Amino acid sequence: MLSVMALRVEAQVTNGTYRSLTDANSARVVALGGLPLAIHDADLQTATFNPSAICPNMHNQLSLSYVGDFNLGTNYASVQYSRTFEKVGSFAASVQYYNYGEMPYVSESGNPEEGSFGVSDYALTLGWGRELTDKWSIGANLKYAGLQYESYHAGAVAVDVATTYWAYSNWAFTLTARNIGLQVFNDFDNRGAKLPLSVDFMASKKLAHLPLTLFFAYDDIQQWNKIHTDTLVSPNYDPVTGQFDEPSKTAKFFTNLVCHLVVGGELELGKNLVLRASYNYGTRYNMGVPEKRTLVGFSAGFGVKIKAFQIDYSFSRNNIVGSPHFLTLRLDMSKF
Repeated sequence: MLSVMALRVEAQVTNGTYRSLTDANSARVVALGGLPLAIHDADLQTATFNPSAICPNMHNQLSLSYVGDFNLGTNYASVQYSRTFEKVGSFAASVQYYNYGEMPYVSESGNPEEGSFGVSDYALTLGWGRELTDKWSIGANLKYAGLQYESYHAGAVAVDVATTYWAYSNWAFTLTARNIGLQVFNDFDNRGAKLPLSVDFMASKKLAHLPLTLFFAYDDIQQWNKIHTDTLVSPNYDPVTGQFDEPSKTAKFFTNLVCHLVVGGELELGKNLVLRASYNYGTRYNMGVPEKRTLVGFSAGFGVKIKAFQIDYSFSRNNIVGSPHFLTLRLDMSKF
């Protein structure tokens, strides 16, 4: 048994961290926080995380996304397509693939051995959406996610459910419950695993006298505690005495509260250029380095529209190591 592969597969499977179920690939979604977006502008990119955004105006759209992390040597890709059927509703299908590159074989004692093996995740999604009224829509995704580490495999099935309400004064509200499901097989150690359930609430407000849309999110409603403290790097730890001063209950409460919040904005500069940015304090708190100024938790990007094409780019700083780069090309096939 190989220790490197054992650690990677156990971390992925027993912690329920099927990455293909949780990570956003589309540039626009990432730039605005990587969560379900409360918008209704027929952008196919939003459908994977928010199936209630699937609508007839997405008909015959094709979206291609690529993600490259040049510091880690990993790359991901996804393909989405949408089609509407009268009296049934609108559908969106997607394939996501995550390639982590080649891993060297090592013995249990950590000594290198000859050869290497591949590591990858993937997900297949079929989404459905329907507008109940001019103010209300619903949607659902059916998903299959798989892991392939060397000759070992694991697979899971899950569903997402979502609803979006468009209020007056250009407000929109979305509530989603994602990754409700179970693992169906795991030939690594045959242990069961919980999927990464996430219940998220998103609101957006398009300003009346400025071409700016503001986004507000409260993620992981089902889980209050989002603080992961490493006492050795905490500012409350004294390396001289080895003493760790436990934060007060009030401090813990407010830290947990803001770790759930994500804020962002989308600024339109004319009809063909959009600037985007967002900030996730939870990512900054858990993945940043105390007392060191970094951009961890910050995401940004832009979009350019050229006739039937929409090109979006973004980067997201999730840790101090590097920033993945996201590129999405969206095409309206009906215009060709």
